[in-house]
Amino acid sequence: MSEAILQGSKYIGSGLATIGLAGAGVGIGTVFGSLITGLARNPSLQGQLFTYAILGFALTEAIALFALMMAFLILFT
Repeated sequence: MSEAILQGSKYIGSGLATIGLAGAGVGIGTVFGSLITGLARNPSLQGQLFTYAILGFALTEAIALFALMMAFLILFT
């Protein structure tokens, strides 16, 4: 009985940890949506805005990878 509760808790915990992936998806959409808006307003800043967008994408994707890593750690340990 105790093993079943532990396994169920692992499934629930890893499912809750993957909620961070949805937040990262929203964050990536916001980054690139803001890039398109910024380029539409001032196309001469394309290089600088694209650099900032790639940096924002990388940081947001790192959060998603941390959330996925936590989900796997909870599930398989």
